[in-house]
This record gives sequence, structure tokens and C-alpha cells, in this order.
Amino acid sequence: MEKKIYSWQMTAPDADFQLAETPFPELEAHEVLVKIAGCGVCHTDLSFWHSGVKTKKDPPITLGHEISGSVIAGPGEWVGKNVIIPAVLPCGECELCKKGRSNMCQKQLMPGNDFHGGFASHIKVPARFLCSVPDLLLTKYPLEKLSVIADAISTPYQVIKKSELAAGDLAIVIGVGGVGIYAALIARIFGAKVLALDIDDDKLETVKNNGVDAILNVNGLDIKAIKDKVREIAKGLGVSRYGWKIFEVSGTKQGQELGFNLITFTSTLSIVGFTLDKTEVRLSNLMAFDAKLIGTWGCKPELYPEVVDLITTGKLKIDDFIETFPLSKINEVFRNTLNHVYRKRSILIPDFE
Repeated sequence: MEKKIYSWQMTAPDADFQLAETPFPELEAHEVLVKIAGCGVCHTDLSFWHSGVKTKKDPPITLGHEISGSVIAGPGEWVGKNVIIPAVLPCGECELCKKGRSNMCQKQLMPGNDFHGGFASHIKVPARFLCSVPDLLLTKYPLEKLSVIADAISTPYQVIKKSELAAGDLAIVIGVGGVGIYAALIARIFGAKVLALDIDDDKLETVKNNGVDAILNVNGLDIKAIKDKVREIAKGLGVSRYGWKIFEVSGTKQGQELGFNLITFTSTLSIVGFTLDKTEVRLSNLMAFDAKLIGTWGCKPELYPEVVDLITTGKLKIDDFIETFPLSKINEVFRNTLNHVYRKRSILIPDFE
């Protein structure tokens, strides 16, 4: 019997995903075939499916870029290995790659955007930047749960390093959902005092129970009231009133405007969340405060082993922040995610016969 890839494909925005099957692909010398263990549902997937963001490959397309699995075909050194597939796969040879900015490679390939992604039984990908999963880590977590490393954990890890966060700094994380919660926890691992801002008491209580220093529900508060409360909290934490590191992870206009308004002397504001909405800000604040505003895109594959090590050594725990569903429930899971039914990051596990 011919071996096939089974996948759930997006045929049109907001339409139900449709089950499709295709023969196993031919592999080039630099490619592998990965049997997928799990694929996380990301806000970017929702943007492709619901918010009008176009994929580079026209539909029908299999979404999903947060993938873990086992290599079953390809170069011999990879066959049998358990891997994380980086959400951004660079070329490794261009100017940006050679300057250490491989996450911005202009020849990069993104599963579920440039080519068929991870809501499937198998996926064909370049082998060069795969991240091996050590056996020790698999004694702590099943492979499917480690799919969140590919984006939800690695993305905030990269931006925290890029922000030059140092021990003793105040880190303010705006939005502690599926990505923001890891931003808060990683900042804590880096030695910062962490303040989490959100409009959801349950999310705030979760991060508080996992070691975050302070929380603030900003629902219904105006900018001035929030700034006053943040200054009060910062004083109580014993941190400097200068140099705050602010991470906007909510991906909302309100969150971005709040983040900009929290900039103080020598602050760094990092934009992690994505929205199509536009904001109106006074850029001269950056000049007046000698502050920095930076963006981030995914995570360069070179940093993935560091992320894996955080989890392997037990510094970062992930079980409380993820839940798994059969991939065949993809339509239900996407609708529920859009309607904010879930409190945790959803991982879809292939359940094809």
C-alpha cells in the first residue's frame, strides 16, 4: 500500500478544515520526512484562518508551525532522532544568516505559511536546523508536548535575550496567554523582577502561582491609573525606576499603546505580539527618554538548544500551560480558541488511522 500524508487543510478563510491525503513526497539530499508527534495552535494560525493575513502559499494549505516529531527518512544521521522543527527555517548562507540574524533570513521557510505545515501526520522539511531532543528530556515530557518549544517558548526567549534583560531589572509583560506566560517565566529565570499585566484574573493567578513577582489586572483602568499602579508596584519590588524592560505580548492595539506609555528613562519596549491594527504614538518619547523600541520575529535556530536546556534542567516547567487534543478535533479547537474558551496552549496530536 502506498504511504500517504494525511493532513487537515485550510481551503478558505473561516471555512472548516478539510481532510486531505497525498503520497509521501520525494526527498532531496538535504531534506527529511518527520512523523509528527504534536503541533501547537498559535495566534498566527488564527490570523491566517480568521483575520485576513495571507499565507505565502495559496490555499489549500496545511497550517501549523509549532512542531515536534521523529525523523523517519532522510540523511542517515537524522533517521530515528526526535526533533523540534524551528518555526523559521533559514538558508544559513545569506548576509543576514552570516551576521547572526538568521531568524530574518529573506530566504526563510515557515511551515504552514511557505509550505504545508504541521496539522498533519508527516511533514517534509530541510534538515539543517532541526533541533534534537535529548533522551533525558523525554523522561520528563512526551514528545508531543515539546512542540511548544518551536514558537511559544523560543520566541519570548529570543526577545528577552535581545532586550538585554539583566538580573535585578523590572520586566513588565503585557498579556500572559500562551506566549506571554513563557515570557514572564523566562524573565524570572534570567533574574528579573517580573510584573504581569492582563485583563484576565485566571491567567494572572496562574503566573502568580508559578513564581511571578507581581500581577495587575488592567481591565477598566486608564493609562494614568495603570502607570501610577506600576510605579507603586515597582517601588514595592525594590527595583530601579529606570531601565524597565517592557514586553508587549498581547498582540492588541491596546496592549501596544499601553507598552509605549509605560516607557521611562532608558527603557526597552519589545513588540512580540502581532496585530493588524495601527496605533498612534509620539515617537519623540524615545528621544526624550533615550529609550529603545525593538521588534522580534520567531527565534533563530541557533538558540533552540538553550531553550531545550532550560526545560531539561527543570528551570522551566511547561505542563501547567498546555493541553492536548486529537488533531481530528481541529475545527472545534480553532473555533474555541478564537472564542477564548481555553486557558492553556492547545497542542493537536495526529490521530489518523
